[in-house]
Amino acid sequence: MGLFERFLTLWVGLGIAVGVGLGLVMPAMFRTIAGIEFAHVNLVVAVFIWVMIYPMMIQIDWSAVKDVGRRPRGLVLTLVVNWLIKPFTMAALGVLFFQYVFAPWVEPAAGAEYIAGMILLGVAPCTAMVFVWSQLVRGDANYTLVQVSVNDLIMVFAFAPIAAFLLGVTDITVPWETLLLSTVLYVVLPLVAGMATRHVLSRRSATAVSDFVGRLKPWSIVGLIATVVLLFGFQAGTITAQPLVIAMIAVPLVLQSYGIFAIGWVGAKLLKLPHDIAGPACLIGTSNFFELAVAVAISLFGLDSGAALATVVGVLVEVPVMLSLVWVVNRVAPATTPPAGVLRAPATR
Repeated sequence: MGLFERFLTLWVGLGIAVGVGLGLVMPAMFRTIAGIEFAHVNLVVAVFIWVMIYPMMIQIDWSAVKDVGRRPRGLVLTLVVNWLIKPFTMAALGVLFFQYVFAPWVEPAAGAEYIAGMILLGVAPCTAMVFVWSQLVRGDANYTLVQVSVNDLIMVFAFAPIAAFLLGVTDITVPWETLLLSTVLYVVLPLVAGMATRHVLSRRSATAVSDFVGRLKPWSIVGLIATVVLLFGFQAGTITAQPLVIAMIAVPLVLQSYGIFAIGWVGAKLLKLPHDIAGPACLIGTSNFFELAVAVAISLFGLDSGAALATVVGVLVEVPVMLSLVWVVNRVAPATTPPAGVLRAPATR
């Protein structure tokens, strides 16, 4: 493994520290970068995420995608966890902590908004970062693409009804521009670029694709770290101004992530999924489509609302939590024996 992958946790930790530090020292710069957005999607962050997932898109073999239908169990596990379990456990944890556990320290109105933000995170399964986590656990790139694509299709129809039901309102306005733009930026464009690149390289030699992907992998990690620096830089002021509130919101979000992962892990074992399918299936439900959640929270409750803050905290805790789960997947196979080398070569230390 390369230096970047071997010590990925360290680099991300440094990225968090640098992001918060730069955000406090140069807030004007981060406000300018934050303003470079369209439909609540920050275009600078989008570029870095694109850099992250482009190498994995090159690895997708379209001749093998059609075989996914012969192995539906991993896809079924992903859909059950994402749409029949995750939104409701997130809502339950929000109510438990902000109506009972943390009630003495939180105003009821603020607590209700924190719960709303958590619900919006729970109803928005991740799109872009899934490809990163799948790559780090040596997941099946073709299968991951199908999982993400089906999730996105269901999200178009299911996000508003489930969110409306859990929030107790019926006038949820889905920011379709955010949803569609994110899908295009994070799935369609890198996928088309990856297909074109693979087609050109495969005509050169049998090893051209793997050689090129190997050279790109360090840049994929750089894209991840740059994204972390920006996200924490954007929220540096909030992190330092409201540390107690941030910590309280983080507790149920972290519990939700590990709980959903455990459910996926047990499901993968019961279904006897192979490692390259089980690993991504366990991780997909634990990460969130934060752009969509943030956009809906702002449109429903306002930029300075507790709901918007809760969705932002979801962004802050996701990367460290997901890296820890990547470590778990690579240390202990969730189901059947993984491909050679996976257990002996963890993505993080």
